[in-house]
Amino acid sequence: MPGVILAAPASGAGKTTVTLGLLRAFRDRGVQVRGAKSGPDYIDPRFHEAASGLSCPNLDAWAMPPTVTAGLASGPGLLLIEGAMGLFDGAPPDGRGAVADLARDLSLPVVLVVDAARMAQSIGPLVAGFAGFDPLVRVAGVILNRVGSPRHEAMLRKACPLPVLGALPRDPHLATPSRHLGLVQAQERADLDAFLTHAAAQMAAHVDLEALQAIAAPLPPARTPRCHPPAQRIALARDEAFAFAYPHLLDAWQRAGAEISTFSPLNDDAAPDADLVVLPGGYPELHAGRLAGNHRFLASLRDRPVYGECGGYMVMGAGLVDADGTRHAMADLLPLETSFAERKLHLGYRSLHADGGPFAGAWAAHEFHYATTLRAEGTPLFTARDAEGTPLPPMGLRHGLACGSFAHLIWVNDGTMPQGSSLDGS
Repeated sequence: MPGVILAAPASGAGKTTVTLGLLRAFRDRGVQVRGAKSGPDYIDPRFHEAASGLSCPNLDAWAMPPTVTAGLASGPGLLLIEGAMGLFDGAPPDGRGAVADLARDLSLPVVLVVDAARMAQSIGPLVAGFAGFDPLVRVAGVILNRVGSPRHEAMLRKACPLPVLGALPRDPHLATPSRHLGLVQAQERADLDAFLTHAAAQMAAHVDLEALQAIAAPLPPARTPRCHPPAQRIALARDEAFAFAYPHLLDAWQRAGAEISTFSPLNDDAAPDADLVVLPGGYPELHAGRLAGNHRFLASLRDRPVYGECGGYMVMGAGLVDADGTRHAMADLLPLETSFAERKLHLGYRSLHADGGPFAGAWAAHEFHYATTLRAEGTPLFTARDAEGTPLPPMGLRHGLACGSFAHLIWVNDGTMPQGSSLDGS
């Protein structure tokens, strides 16, 4: 079970494209290969799965203790972990949760993906600085991205103090479309397989796959992580509007005996009979008019326990205003009105505690959305703190059998969270 981490000095270096191309290239060679994504990302893992054919977990060094990340990373074949942001970039105040934390916790080597488009000999001090910054983080090699010419590549290779495993030329066909929360979702790209095929061909032609595979190190022994489910029978919304559910939580609930059935609000499916309906996050604002007219779906949420996260939480409100300023009536389960007419970024890790509801107790979570709350009345669901332990206004609402918030729950807080961020006294 060997693994390697693909990181970068900063965001935008091309880590996702390189990772996807490598996953497909190894798969095409008959190598059993899996992907994993560092941090609270819903979109990139679905691309990993399309490239490798195997499930892709999130490994979150801020929200999960090392025993959990090790358990989620374990499995057969070669593991390629795609980092987030820069190698040492994490949550305030000290960068906890950075890709470097995963490298330390899992004792895995790092391959640095460097956007070399606007540099030559400066690659030397850049790579040397990252390689020497922390003796517990082993930077074992470099992949040069967006190289301009053979002459440019030669200068970069000569100046680089670490082994250069590959040099990828500039290629406009490797650009990926995006929207405000990241890449356009994998299931929305009709050209995805062609894109992955091209990316794999570029990796096979310009990266030494054997050398990369040789750098990978064994993963530590691990046990499968466990998490108590919120209900025995769970009805989960799943389609393009409600795609942001963490597989690691769903898998843990099923291993604990929960039964999960899925349905599509966009298809106007009624929520199946269950003990709890879960509306995860996604892009309901892009489909608000359609959802407002899906009366069978909306009616099926009445008089039963419903929990919503982020996009699902907004659909549980009385109304949602889209980016054009049009208000759409929603399920009216919560005294809540939200709007995208004036976008405002809300971003960061959250430490939450709920006194009741399906997720009672302490949780590590993440908030990332651009919606504005126009009205929120009633009993809050969670007390909250940010990554630095600073108290925040309460999050979410509870009303009758319905509850939800903008937070995406990642893992239960068992007392191993950073000092000052736990809300249950542990």
